[in-house]
Amino acid sequence: MIGLKRILFSLLLLFAGGPLYAQLPGAPLNVPAVLEAEVTTPAPGQSVTLAFHFKPKPTWHGYWENPGDAGFGMQLKWALPKGVRVGALHYPVPEPLIISGLMNHVYEREYAVLVDLNIDKAVPVGTRLPIKVRGDWLACTREICVPEGDDLGIELVVGSGTVNAADQTRFDTWRASLPLMMDQNAVYTIKGNVIDIAIPFAQGAALDRPYFFAKTEQLFRYAAPQTARRTGNWLVISGLVDKGFDGSITGVLRIGEGQGLSVLAKPGAVPAAGDVVQTQGPNTQSEKPDTSVNLGGILGLLGLAILGGLILNLMPCVFPILGLKALALVKMGGDERGAKADALAYAAGVILSCIALGGAMLMLRAAGQQVGWAFQLQEPRIVLLLFLLMVAVALNLFGIFALGNINAGDSLTRQSGAAGSFWTGVLAAVVATPCTGPFMAVALGAALLLPVLPALLLFGGLGLGLALPYLAIAFVPALRRMMPKPGPWLERFRNIMGVPMALTALALLWLLWRLSGNNGLLLGSITGAILLGLLVAFGKIQMRGRGNRFMPVLAAGVLVIGATLLLPAKPVAANKEAGDRVLQTERFSEARLSEYRAEGYPVFAYFTADWCVTCKVNEAAAIQREETAKAFKAKGIKVLEGDFTRRDPAISRFLAQHGRSGVPLYLYYPKGSEAQILPQVLTTKMLIALP
Repeated sequence: MIGLKRILFSLLLLFAGGPLYAQLPGAPLNVPAVLEAEVTTPAPGQSVTLAFHFKPKPTWHGYWENPGDAGFGMQLKWALPKGVRVGALHYPVPEPLIISGLMNHVYEREYAVLVDLNIDKAVPVGTRLPIKVRGDWLACTREICVPEGDDLGIELVVGSGTVNAADQTRFDTWRASLPLMMDQNAVYTIKGNVIDIAIPFAQGAALDRPYFFAKTEQLFRYAAPQTARRTGNWLVISGLVDKGFDGSITGVLRIGEGQGLSVLAKPGAVPAAGDVVQTQGPNTQSEKPDTSVNLGGILGLLGLAILGGLILNLMPCVFPILGLKALALVKMGGDERGAKADALAYAAGVILSCIALGGAMLMLRAAGQQVGWAFQLQEPRIVLLLFLLMVAVALNLFGIFALGNINAGDSLTRQSGAAGSFWTGVLAAVVATPCTGPFMAVALGAALLLPVLPALLLFGGLGLGLALPYLAIAFVPALRRMMPKPGPWLERFRNIMGVPMALTALALLWLLWRLSGNNGLLLGSITGAILLGLLVAFGKIQMRGRGNRFMPVLAAGVLVIGATLLLPAKPVAANKEAGDRVLQTERFSEARLSEYRAEGYPVFAYFTADWCVTCKVNEAAAIQREETAKAFKAKGIKVLEGDFTRRDPAISRFLAQHGRSGVPLYLYYPKGSEAQILPQVLTTKMLIALP
């Protein structure tokens, strides 16, 4: 319903020189809307995103979901076919605008309001789904307002679910304008009619014209000026309210042009003092825009990144490369100068690889691609290359052939050791960073909000943390003396370390099958077998010391390039079956999540990927357990699984809303409450204890 203040505003415009006009039948709209779909052929069980695409005429504007003192938001009446459910609307970050002393939360430029539709699994392929909706909204200038509306519709046909690249880019651009959901709650205090809201916000993150848009209605004095101050890792917004309040407050914090954070604030202690960055009336520019990067905040985030990389050494994600790590440690048993050179080369390989991966992720996101950390393992061709590389590394460790610039195969000679250690570091970073760990997740989430150079510094810090144990052993004599001396046993140890590399190759072949189906599995298997034969032949030529040594290597190079080109670049549709799973899950979609929460169910939502070892360990050890399934069934907990094995812009956006750039992410929504973020290493006891 339209509130009393908005009715009075309409009467004010009508009688005070700013009339409220009625929309004439057949007249062109001033804020016209078109209903568009990201994919018009959704697959059964798929979630499809629709957009109400508005293009206001010059001087006209539309309204946010809470329009402020004046106006009213969009009202919808859906007519949906059987098997289609609609989720909540997602609005972009608005702008404040004062008209006649009243606050308006508006959009004066082209914008899109997004909503997810969920197609039931039982809807047959080929079914036509006419989507119809009646929309009513208010279009205004600074002088007049016109109630407008339109009957919108689009027809979907259940099919393959393939998204056109241009449509995906367009929708990802609109998603980038949505506020990001925070993984921590804000706190607020009200003293008299003054409210202070303390919002977790990294010291190093850039900030421009901060403004808090309240969703909670009939509380704030919208037109009152707001003051923003920073204290540590908090941003405190001060404003005025009409009355006391002790419940939860929701809203959006604008942090820059078209950028914002979704905020949930609860009563609590607000940090005192701090540096004022802005005292702003709603229509004024920031008196002191804070677009700088705070050095103290960056150093704090860098510390988290280093600590996250250090802890990553203990995460299950890193288990597949224990062979490379063990050999790197053993190799440091020689002279001090050589050990330091090897450690520095290894660290350089790890750090530069992490920076390169982070930079590539930032560039793809800037280009409109919704990608996350470890995006390289979502690409079938990269997985094929890594599989073939692991085959070569395993054979090298088994002593089948020798190649100086693969670290594990040299004979501890210092001339080629540094180069080998560098490439070992590169390989370690590429294979060991598919998952996120504690502290690392916070740092990488912050990197998405920082300028490029500070963000790259955080990625470099992650690599430094990953390499830190080896640097410590090389540069701390007491630790180095604890390492065993090189000797004849090293050859046997090297052969043993070939086993985890062979297992890693098999895991990558399995992932290739998951991404590319049976054709990918067949191509990978045949290519791997031929490569094995070529490298065995190369090893025999080396042992005999005669013949053309480079012919097998050349043939192997041609083989790898040819196989990579033959493999389709785009992943096939997921072929995951429920099978003998103990805990049955549903495919994650925000629409399904909203539906369950609206119906009062508690929800456990987890995000995983076939290439994330930590995810698979958690699934086997805690999630897919008989006792967990029984506890969830008894408590009525619904389970939604977000599969991030393949690129999924919707999941990538949802992860970003929770300050994450990769998996795993585990969320629990108690009945009637907001999300709780669970640890990244789960136990059965932890899940059974969920309320």
